[in-house]
Amino acid sequence: MLMTREQAAQKIQSGATLYLAGDQALLDSLPKGNWIGGTIPYFMDKQGGTHSRELIFVSEQDHCVSGSSVRWYDVDALPSIASDSPDHGFSVIILPATSQAHVRYAQDSPDYPGLFMKNIVGWVSGVDLADLGKVVPRIYDGTSGTSYSEGCVALHATLPKDKMVSVGIVNCFKQGDGDVITFAQDGFDVGQALVNGVPRDFAEYLTANQIDQRLPLVADYNGEKINASIQSIDQDAHKVTLYAPVFRGVEYRIAAPVANYVEEFSRQLPQTVRSPEFSCNCILNFLYSELEGKRTGELIGPVTFGEVAYQLLNQTMVYLQIEDVPT
Repeated sequence: MLMTREQAAQKIQSGATLYLAGDQALLDSLPKGNWIGGTIPYFMDKQGGTHSRELIFVSEQDHCVSGSSVRWYDVDALPSIASDSPDHGFSVIILPATSQAHVRYAQDSPDYPGLFMKNIVGWVSGVDLADLGKVVPRIYDGTSGTSYSEGCVALHATLPKDKMVSVGIVNCFKQGDGDVITFAQDGFDVGQALVNGVPRDFAEYLTANQIDQRLPLVADYNGEKINASIQSIDQDAHKVTLYAPVFRGVEYRIAAPVANYVEEFSRQLPQTVRSPEFSCNCILNFLYSELEGKRTGELIGPVTFGEVAYQLLNQTMVYLQIEDVPT
């Protein structure tokens, strides 16, 4: 929930383990404690989507967690996140937007050994959109009181035997019925694409076909829809820049339009989701679907520059829920 700086500080000093999101000035002023955090001034709260540089979003770790630890990883140590994540538990990670860690995790994490055998969620920290290019996103290890503009901070949590975790992705987009698009190499920047097997200048293709830039490229990974959202189209440079990388050989299509995001979100959200341990939503959903003042039910949390459910995601909502092991 959203709290003042003073309320958040009291929570930290009470000994609670917390996931925090807020403006840099607020997070810089907090006492040391059992918390991790990242910069962002956009949130989904129970009262609706909110923009604030005076409040901190505070999520408290469930008291059933039997043990937790915080670690910062440099860029070269990112593959260790999966091996460090507990076998019976979960990890929440935060990466700073546009950092080398952000790029490397986005491109390489699907190949990390054991990644998809663990429960890893998280988000990409950002800045006020008015400060893009002026302010650097940051992440925080509250146990040491240190902030970073590079690397990744993780909170690893172990659960008792009678508890289990479910990780969910709410993606309101699905593949449209248009052209099949593939790429010859992985990356955030695209020059050429194969459209129905024919080489095309991708920037020219998107422009000529008047593709709505708000609609992501969508791939189907064994039934799981993965988005790669369009950041910019530069016809002069023959380059399309994406918010998440595309991968060579994977078939993409432009997403079908979504008439009403909130209605589609409500339709896709499982009715069993109640007070999740963690959730976040993408800044592109917040902007394109005009979520300020609109509610998204139980899934509240930071509005982010990218989401993590194992690998990096875009234009989705991610959540992690702790549940009882069936008897």
